Amino acid sequence: MPRAKVKRTSTVTDMTAMCDVAALLLTFFILTATAKQPEPLAVQTPSSTYEFKVPAENNAILTIGQGKVFLDIAGNKVKGRTLELMGEQYGVKFTPQELERFSVISTFGVPFGDIKKFIGMSSEERMKKGTQNGIPTDSVDNQLNSWVLNARKANAEVNSVQMRVSIKADGKEEYPVIKKIIDVLQKQKVNKFLLVTNAEAKQK
Repeated sequence: MPRAKVKRTSTVTDMTAMCDVAALLLTFFILTATAKQPEPLAVQTPSSTYEFKVPAENNAILTIGQGKVFLDIAGNKVKGRTLELMGEQYGVKFTPQELERFSVISTFGVPFGDIKKFIGMSSEERMKKGTQNGIPTDSVDNQLNSWVLNARKANAEVNSVQMRVSIKADGKEEYPVIKKIIDVLQKQKVNKFLLVTNAEAKQK
């Protein structure tokens, strides 16, 4: 009995649908991604083997380098509310547009008297050398203490949780500057904080 011949079919697969899905996913990720904003002060943090990621929410990062202090508050709503509280403390009113612009600014470091001018600048102008000289930490007008205190209040109002504080200091920064920052935190009874370091390879 002769064997029946099986009709061969084409092995070509139509990839049009797959390409459409890939293009849609790529477009979605590009549109929803947030670009990392440049920092006004680049610091070389010390290394350690401790593995713990810096929280993306309910956190404030104090960047210290060259004797200057900068602040980054997580969360746009928290950041906007912090500016409102600072305005109430110093008797300065901000428009909704100014609050919105400030809420998307990452790390900043200017005296509060220059904050309106700073908000009105473009991102390129803010990053120019000499524009940001750090938040004042003088004993007479310790604005850093006010920023941290109001940020903690704002975070409690918006998210109903306590804010963490992280310190990101240059590895060559002198001790007196670091101590001044720690004194600000201890004054507010913040005795637990995170130290941002570079990941160091563990020895096998």
